[in-house]
Amino acid sequence: MKITLLLVGKTEEAYLREGISIYLNRLRHYIRIDFVEITELKNTRGLSQDQQRAKEAELILKKLLPTDQVILLDEKGTTLTSPQFAEFLDKKALGSVNNLVFIVGGPYGFDESVYRRANDKISLSRMTFSHQMVRLFFAEQLYRAFTILRGEPYHHP
Repeated sequence: MKITLLLVGKTEEAYLREGISIYLNRLRHYIRIDFVEITELKNTRGLSQDQQRAKEAELILKKLLPTDQVILLDEKGTTLTSPQFAEFLDKKALGSVNNLVFIVGGPYGFDESVYRRANDKISLSRMTFSHQMVRLFFAEQLYRAFTILRGEPYHHP
């Protein structure tokens, strides 16, 4: 199984890029992983939030293959504990999923067309985080999940 983290826009802050890089390097010991940033929209001042979401959706959907299992990181998604998330990943791997694509949307969330394409939605918390911070939090949770699956001491229940 391969995991792709698909992101709208570049990771802006150096401290976030550094943290993400640390976890992506650690994850490469467990799984093939790609970190794909879609170019953020330019000249959005005249666009409504709906129009911006629709334009981002076009860019997101172009990056997906018909066989991809798509999971949105979304505040309306299912909230899982770290062990439950590890189990979720394990089931996907055992179910012969070739490419699991997790998507972090832009600041206004996802267009309805992206929700229709998604196979599932996961929420990292009931709290709201910036779409920039979610990248680091999710990279850490992916790493944590693989250490749980391997019985390694990173996660302390």
